Amino acid sequence: MESKSALFQPTLFIPHRRFYFARSLNTRRRLCKKVLQVIVVMILLITIGLNVVFIVETGRRLKYQQQQLDQQYPQLLPTALSISAGSEEWWKGRWKNLGNPMARPGAEVVGSKTAESGPRTLSIEVWSSQSRVVVNVDGATILEDSEPGKSRGIHVLILNQATGSVMAQRVFDTYSPHEDEAMVLFLNMIANGRIVICAIKDEGTFQMKSNAREILARFGSERAKNLGWRDMWAMVTRKSDLNQKVPRKALAEEYSKSTEFHSWGAPVNLKVQVPLVTLQESQCNWDTGEENERRKEFCNHIEGYGSVCSCQDPSPLYFAKPPSALLNFTTFNVPVAVIASNRPHYLFRMLRSLLSAEGANPSMVTVFIDGYYEEPMAVSRLFGLRGIQHTPLGIRNARISQHYKASLTATFNIFPKAKYAIIVEEDLDVSPDFFTYFSQTVRLLEEDPSLYCVSAWNDQGYEHTSSDPSLLYRVETMPGLGWILKKSLYRNELEHRWPTPEKMWDWDMWMRLPDVRRGRECIIPDVSRTYHFGASGLNMNSYFQDVYFKKRSFNTSPEVVLSNVDSLKKLNYEKVLEKLLRGAQVLDHSKSPCESNFIPSSPNGGAYIMFIKMDDPRDYKTWLQVAKCFKIWDLDARGYHHGLWRIHWKTNQVLIVGVPSSPYSKFKPANVTPIYLDSDTGREGRGY
Repeated sequence: MESKSALFQPTLFIPHRRFYFARSLNTRRRLCKKVLQVIVVMILLITIGLNVVFIVETGRRLKYQQQQLDQQYPQLLPTALSISAGSEEWWKGRWKNLGNPMARPGAEVVGSKTAESGPRTLSIEVWSSQSRVVVNVDGATILEDSEPGKSRGIHVLILNQATGSVMAQRVFDTYSPHEDEAMVLFLNMIANGRIVICAIKDEGTFQMKSNAREILARFGSERAKNLGWRDMWAMVTRKSDLNQKVPRKALAEEYSKSTEFHSWGAPVNLKVQVPLVTLQESQCNWDTGEENERRKEFCNHIEGYGSVCSCQDPSPLYFAKPPSALLNFTTFNVPVAVIASNRPHYLFRMLRSLLSAEGANPSMVTVFIDGYYEEPMAVSRLFGLRGIQHTPLGIRNARISQHYKASLTATFNIFPKAKYAIIVEEDLDVSPDFFTYFSQTVRLLEEDPSLYCVSAWNDQGYEHTSSDPSLLYRVETMPGLGWILKKSLYRNELEHRWPTPEKMWDWDMWMRLPDVRRGRECIIPDVSRTYHFGASGLNMNSYFQDVYFKKRSFNTSPEVVLSNVDSLKKLNYEKVLEKLLRGAQVLDHSKSPCESNFIPSSPNGGAYIMFIKMDDPRDYKTWLQVAKCFKIWDLDARGYHHGLWRIHWKTNQVLIVGVPSSPYSKFKPANVTPIYLDSDTGREGRGY
């Protein structure tokens, strides 16, 4: 039997050899991992070092090459660096040639500089066809339009005569009315010496009248007067003095006649070498000064703005006038938001009009551009104004709506202490008393909570229906087209409810909705303080402009004193209307409003009243036919106050009351039957 000490003797543990092998393997793995990490870090450091060396060396070489180019072509460098977007590909080709002087005809290398053995030239190629217009300069395409169904008409491209840079590009749809007039205006605005390229895509003569043909002939065309239906045509010429007796012949011109009514002329291909002039010959020597520096920057790069770029007698860019006593400085410090897109010639005209108005304060004007377009921004800078570009949101009407919201929000952010903002679009002229008009009326927004806005536009204000610039109305519909907005209304009500980008709504239609307007009204003038001149846009064309906007009344008198502004307050206005309605003479309701003698002539001026059928507040059937007869706005009902419309006709005030919907129906005599018209009994069409 074993002893107890032997039974309780501790047992010595001897590790198995596999235990030592596993521990050794883990150690080697950790060591390899660390070695690999060190190697990766070293590779990264070496790569970074090589990249830094490469960047430094590349920068040094590029700097050296740029210095060589500066020495060889110092006169071309400023223009090349400031070229606008849209001709990048061409300038890549131009700089490639500049970097290799032997690639340009007539150039030879002498030491480190280039000497010209002949005049520098541009190699221009133009393609004109039914479906495509292409312009190549020095082998690079600077214009190509082959999109089906778009850009029909005459394409015009203007190049700088010293550098060959693109200064302007326009398309005139001379198949449509009045586009030929726009082309004539544009060509007249171009400075002498510029290189002009013209080419037809699809059709360009249907609405091209004699004036347009004549100016093309003055530009040197031998074919312009005989261009016919669906003929193809291209021309390269140089603008010269249009008053000279014998026009200079075009540098090159090609023409192809359409042989049948349903076919197009054969495609035209024109090639020509155009000599360039020196940079000094292409620029004006204006006096020094901040205004002319802005002028020089603009006119050396952009074309088509006429007298503002005249070398002999440039038109002014500053229109300072002493403030009128009517202003009382109430609008001098009110911010002005100019809503713009990519219509730079419209913007130019609008800004000249705005800054010429008495009381204009350039420091308070901001131009908001919907998109990153260079030319509208350049126009803003030309006048020394603040320009802000927005990233577009949405499409079509939704995009416009979002642009308005962004512009209004930015305006009140830029001017946080402002209580109001004046909003005006790029396609409007403003009257000389634009700011004095708002100065006299803006207080009503504070004193009368039943008011929504003050507008400079009268929807029914045509030459034959408005005549008193001192007269004001209250209306339920928000007119827009030059108006003043209260900051508290925008911040507290409109901003957070504004239509979102996916909603295809017009912003002004939205502002007219009952739940947005909430029973409030706007103040408008009898004679508008803005004039809509834009004939192109998302919802606009030349026909629409002609029919509904061309013959609008527009105040041209400065310092108009408005009649009894306090009478526009809610209760006071009802008293004014009641007095007018009681004293008005009832028109002969047995006649049709479409008859020319329906409203009699009264040399002393009087008040007439007519009653039309209007069963409820949304029953505008008869009114729209009456509007058609009167040749005023007839697309929807606007400019009414509780079912009553006011217009001036032949110096008379005319009041139209909708019965029985309007509360003013009580003024209808018992023996008078309201006039009822529908689309069958009303006169069709408009015309003037």
